[in-house]
Order: sequence, then structure tokens, then C-alpha cells
Amino acid sequence: MHFDDIILEIGEFGKYQMILLIWMSLPQIFLAFHMLAIIFTGAIPHYQCHHVWENSDLGLSNFTTDVLRNLSLYLDACSTFDIKNVRLSEHSVMDFETIKRNLTTVACAKWDYDTSIFESTIVTEWNLVCEKASLNNVGSSIYMLGVLSGAIVSGALADKYGRRAIILVCMPMQAVFGLIIAYAPNFYVYVVMRYLLGAVIQGAAINVFTLVTEWTGPKRRVIVNTILDYVFSFGYMVLAGIAYLIRDWQNLQIATSVPGILFIAYIWLIPRSARWLLAKNRTTEALDLLKKAADMNGRNLPETALLYAANAQTEVEEKKSDRNYTMFDLVRTPEIKKRSFVLFYIWFVNVLVYYGLSLGVSEFGINIYLTQLIFGFVEIPAHTIITFCLPYSRRMTQTVFLALGGLACLLILAVPEDYPNVITGLAIGGKFGITASFDTVYLYTAEIFPTVIRQRGMGACSMFARIGGVLAPMINLVRIYSSAAPVIIFGCASLLGSALGFLLPETAGCSLPETIEDAENWKKRQYKDHEQHGDKFILHCDDRKQNTNANLSLEEKA
Repeated sequence: MHFDDIILEIGEFGKYQMILLIWMSLPQIFLAFHMLAIIFTGAIPHYQCHHVWENSDLGLSNFTTDVLRNLSLYLDACSTFDIKNVRLSEHSVMDFETIKRNLTTVACAKWDYDTSIFESTIVTEWNLVCEKASLNNVGSSIYMLGVLSGAIVSGALADKYGRRAIILVCMPMQAVFGLIIAYAPNFYVYVVMRYLLGAVIQGAAINVFTLVTEWTGPKRRVIVNTILDYVFSFGYMVLAGIAYLIRDWQNLQIATSVPGILFIAYIWLIPRSARWLLAKNRTTEALDLLKKAADMNGRNLPETALLYAANAQTEVEEKKSDRNYTMFDLVRTPEIKKRSFVLFYIWFVNVLVYYGLSLGVSEFGINIYLTQLIFGFVEIPAHTIITFCLPYSRRMTQTVFLALGGLACLLILAVPEDYPNVITGLAIGGKFGITASFDTVYLYTAEIFPTVIRQRGMGACSMFARIGGVLAPMINLVRIYSSAAPVIIFGCASLLGSALGFLLPETAGCSLPETIEDAENWKKRQYKDHEQHGDKFILHCDDRKQNTNANLSLEEKA
């Protein structure tokens, strides 16, 4: 008896799992808050150099001040005049040309910021403009690096100490780090805290999904995955409303962090994973939890069920020890190597474009709060539509939506900058396509890799995805030199990924490969199935096999 058979006995998705899903949905909202708050806290308002001659106590004549004011119109926002020579000569009568000859252009040291949209941001707090402009994007990349680190470290810790333990540590810690960020004395402390925040947020996100998945029956995991995605999108939209009401970056940071302290209550609200307890031979604790779940769901758990599951788990572990598969197996054989490199790139480009568009929302030319709201809302139909497309074809769903995202980005190039509504509409179309593609690649990847290296394949793909997350803010930084460059990169990268997708096999209606040999002989297997069954798609594996490890939530897309 497999552990999933026990879940079927206690109820695939009964009252116990519903309550757990409710508690596990709340962290998704805060994940959206912290992942995307930088759109508002790091926004760059309109600014201009604060020129010292505007100070009335310098003793400059009205004529000199007017001349300086007129000449400054030809300066950019990062430059000003050194008026030392002008002040020294102020005792004599100077005409326009004399004043001009005595001026030297120097770098600006202080700026005046427009506060009509944002009362303050980290840009105004630490003057992250001109030669410091890149620090803002570097800070976002370091946050994504924290997400990458959190995924690596929390996975190992969760296997050792359990999913619940990591959630109980990470969720309150996001509140702590969030508050420290709000009161950071300088930008460097801010960046370090953002790195740690990214680590704990991702650690919580991965284990929240894992815990819910391990308590849910195989046929209900797709539904649970979709619900968690919907909640993330809801948090995406709620953030727009909170940011609209709170225009000061510190207060916004506090507002999105303080409620996280309440997650301390999860000590009494969320259970351990019975599957994890069983894997650790803590059979008595697992049985107590399973009985509690069965009672709440109105089901009976046979006394012998857990013993059978424990024996099955032992057999699985013994089989695993027969051969130790490594990451090298992802590139050792021709077919697996081809699949690996294609999937590595598709994961990379999905995250690159997803966060590139999400974090660049302020560049599309219309109300940033409305655009953020729409960007969150458009994910809901994207999550929904793939549930209808995937049963027919994984490959076409992947390639079409990835191409849609890329084409929408490239079409932005054909629109003049004085049509911001059209540009934003195309960006929303790109966001829709890339979100649908992103959702698809999780399931598709799990079906492409054979069972013996599936987890390693998913882990490697996730690593490449997070590299895309690290690079996304840096790609947006290129906008300083060319406003078209980011959308060209996003569009071309997506279209290349879409084309490479045709190199992958179709897995809809096909049995999952169990071994590397199965994957290498994939075409022969499918040809044999075609000869036996004609043009029909024959499902060679049940939903449990297809979905046990396949469906991961949007929260892990960092």
C-alpha cells in the first residue's frame, strides 16, 4: 500500500485538508507582498537637481540668479554648476557672458523629488539616482539571490526537521526582517535584510506547498495548486490597493510586514506532514495525525494501513539505494541531455520575463496602481485557461503561450511612446502568456523527466529559473541606455524558448518514463503504442502517477 492509498482512505480533500488549505493560503498573500513591494517602495519619482543658487542666503544678485536659472535648463538632472568663481566675482558688475565663463559643470549632490505619486521611496531616502541609479536594481537582484539561497537551504532543512518546522520559523521571521528593512539606517543594511527576507519567504513558500500537497489526494492536487495560485494573484492585487493608500515606503513596508507576526499562532494550527513522519520512522506520530484527519473527514482508517505504507516506504528506500543517481545523469545520455538543456532554458526565460514585466510595471506609462491591479488580475484567467488546454497537449500549450508572451513584448516596439494605454495593454497580454506558460512548465517538466531523476531534474530547472529571477532586474536596468532593449530581450528570449519547446516530447495521455532507458526509447514506445491502439491517446498511468510530484505553485517561481 502506497501512502497515497492511505490519503484515499482518510479522504482526498475533506474538511481536514480544507482547513489546512485555508491556513496555508494566507502565506501566499505575504509572498506576493514581499516579492512585489519593491515596485512601490523602490519606485523612481520624477526628480531634478537641487541647485545651490536657489538658496537666498548666498548673496547673489537677482540678475545672476536669473542667468544661472536659465542656463541650468540645458543641464540634465544629474548636473549642476559650480558657482564658486561667480560668487568671488559678485562684487563686480558681470554680464551674461562673464557669468557663463566663470561656471563649471559638476555632478549634482542633492535632488528635489516629485511627491505627487509617492511621498517617499528608497530612491528618495538614499538618493539612488544618477551614478547610484543601478543600486536600486542591484538590490532587487540580491533579493532574488536570497530567494535562490532560501530554496536550496530550506529544502535540505525541511527534509531533516520537517516542513512544519521551517514554516514556523520562516513566516514570523519575514515580519522581523521586514520591520528591520523599514528602519534600515542605510542602503547596505537594507540590501542585506532584503536578501534574508527573500531566503525566508522562499523557504516558507516551498514548504507551504509541500505540506498541503502531502496531505492532499492525487486527484485533488491540481485543484489545490490552482487555488494557491489564485491566492497569490489576489495578494498581487491587494498590494496595489495598500500601496495606493500608503504612499510612504517605510509605512508600506511596515504594513505588509507586521501582520506576519500573527503566524506565530501556526504553532497551534498546522500539523506536521504524516508522509514525512513516516519517512523518518516516526510511525506512532504519523498514525495519530492520520486518525485525527480521518475522524475530521468522517472516515475510518484501518489499523493495518500504516503498517503496509511503512513497509512500502522501506521497499522504496531500498530500491533507491540500488543505484545512486546524480545531477550528471541529467546530461549523460543524448535524449535526457536534450530535454534537460531545453527545459533549463524554458524555466530560465519564464522567470526572466515574468519578473521582468512584473518589476518593470512603472515603465509602461499609465497609473502604476491600476497597472499593478490589472497585472494581478490577468493571472486569474491565465491560471484557469491552462486547466482546459493541458489535457489536449502539454507541448502546444507550452509553446503557444510562451510565444504569445514573446510576441506581445515585441509588439510594444511598434507602438509610439505617446500611446501608453496600448503599450500597457500589450504588456498585460505578455503577462498573461508568460503566466500560463509558467504554470504549464511545472507539470510538463515533471512528466518529461523519468522517475529515477525527476526530483533532480525539477531541482536543476528551479535553479536556472531563479537565475532568471536574479537577472530580471538587471535587464530592466538596461532601459537607462535603451528603452527598447528590455522588451527586445524578453520577446526574443521567449520566442526562442517557444521554438525549442518543439524539441520536447508530447506527454499528454502518455505513460510517465520510469527509467532513463524509458526516456531514451521514448519514440519507440510511442510508435509501439500507436501500432497497438491506432490514433487514440491511451492513458498508461493514473492521475496519482502523473500528479504526485508534478504540480508546484506560483510561489516557487522566483
